[in-house]
Amino acid sequence: MRLVLQLIARLALIVLLCLAAAGVWVTVDAYRSVDRATAASAERVSQALEALYWRELLLRSNRTRDHLLPVPDWRTTETMKLIAPGICVQFKPEAAFEKPLCGQSKGLGTAPPRWFSGLVETILGDHAAVAQAISARTTTAGTVSAIADPDAAIQLAWQRIQDSFGVALAMAIAIGVLASLAIAHALAPARSIVQALQRMAEGEHRPALPRFRSMELAMIGRAVSELGDRLAQANEQRAALTERLLDIRDEERRALARELHDEFGQNLTAILAFASTIEAAGQGRNDQVAQDARMITQSVSHLMACLRGTLSRLRRPLAEELGLEAGLVALTQNYQHAARPAIRLDLHGDLADIQGPVAVTAYRMAQECLTNALRHTDASEVSLRVERRAGPDSALVISVEDDGGGDAAQMAQSSGFGLTGIRERIAAVGGSLSIEPAARGLSVSATIPLAA
Repeated sequence: MRLVLQLIARLALIVLLCLAAAGVWVTVDAYRSVDRATAASAERVSQALEALYWRELLLRSNRTRDHLLPVPDWRTTETMKLIAPGICVQFKPEAAFEKPLCGQSKGLGTAPPRWFSGLVETILGDHAAVAQAISARTTTAGTVSAIADPDAAIQLAWQRIQDSFGVALAMAIAIGVLASLAIAHALAPARSIVQALQRMAEGEHRPALPRFRSMELAMIGRAVSELGDRLAQANEQRAALTERLLDIRDEERRALARELHDEFGQNLTAILAFASTIEAAGQGRNDQVAQDARMITQSVSHLMACLRGTLSRLRRPLAEELGLEAGLVALTQNYQHAARPAIRLDLHGDLADIQGPVAVTAYRMAQECLTNALRHTDASEVSLRVERRAGPDSALVISVEDDGGGDAAQMAQSSGFGLTGIRERIAAVGGSLSIEPAARGLSVSATIPLAA
């Protein structure tokens, strides 16, 4: 899962938790506000009745102090205005058949769901009644008792939750969207870092990275740049070491060729001369000796032919002496005379000025691939294609394809000396090698940059 989506999912979870906490807080506050409204209603009504009490006391005529209240005019519209919605007020001691005076309960909102009513009543409990004395100086004046209507209190809490939750939900959505955009914008440079790492994996060891404003991303960018520099240095050192090893190996091959020519060649020539002499002396007198001498002559001739082939592979390649194009033409002609399959050479572009390690590498690869096709396959046709690509990314592309079957995956994992040497040569000049299945066989291709 992408990091941006993970952060957005976590942000959404946090927003939902905050929204749930806000809903709980609004529910508790709305439910407790009813208790505050109950106390406020009791206080306001008691103050109004206290004024009535002192007025009746001044106009008491023949009535006693204990029966001044309640008077009929206390249940008026003005008193109703003092009572909060959903609150009922009663005077104590109450008169006979007197009902509580309740505030307006219509228009408090829709009835809440049963689960909400049951949950609130179970967790928060019932509302307590509030008693307020009419006069602190005269206890016989009576008291005002206020209590909340349970159904009206639940409706008030539900309506307040609906009003507040709508605003909270809109704010949560806005915060979530804006925070998601901010997260996506903050992590957008990470894509540049990933692309730089991918280019490094493909061989571009010093990819260009933009300047990051974030300190953490800037540190990561610097670390990637330093890693690229170290990889480039290690690759340059490896290429130089490989080139040096190849030079040493070529020198050893030339020394071995000289030793084979000087020692084995001369001895085989001497043996061939002795065998010819024995054959000539034995003719007419001892046919068995002459026949053995002829067999020795044939064996020595075969050994000398093998030695010449070995010396031709060990000596300095023709690409260094004649150039790449002439060397490839001579190579295919030599294999064409000795091989059963037809070898087709296809050259594209100007190859005259290609010299040095690139020419030797291309020649050695063609030589090794043609040798493998002749030795290890039953190919009837082998195609050698060499193309010089122009442009800013100029490169030499060598491709050898046969129709002799074979397993490309198995060959790619082969650790044979010849294929390993080709890989090392191509890596030394900064190229790449690929082995893929062809229509009826295998295709081995290499790309060598000419700037190497």
